[in-house]
Amino acid sequence: MGALWIAHVTVTDAEAYGKYAELAGPAIAKHGGEFIARGGRFVQLEGKERPRNVVARFPDVDSAVNCYHSAEYQEALSHARGASERELMVVETNE
Repeated sequence: MGALWIAHVTVTDAEAYGKYAELAGPAIAKHGGEFIARGGRFVQLEGKERPRNVVARFPDVDSAVNCYHSAEYQEALSHARGASERELMVVETNE
């Protein structure tokens, strides 16, 4: 089954977060991830609103979790820490 990586983000330091974005994309692609939504229009119906929302599709949950723990993604993430407030989850799909 496939998996979705879903991030809800408030950027607090655009320059540092830009470095994260520059490094995160290749790390996600290396693990079979592809972006299907990135910062587009959204409607918040419940919960805490975050102005940036990102969804990436992965082949399976393990690929998404392995990506998160990979050295490449952790390097990217080091630039997001302190530069954003975020929630990130992986959800298995029925595909």
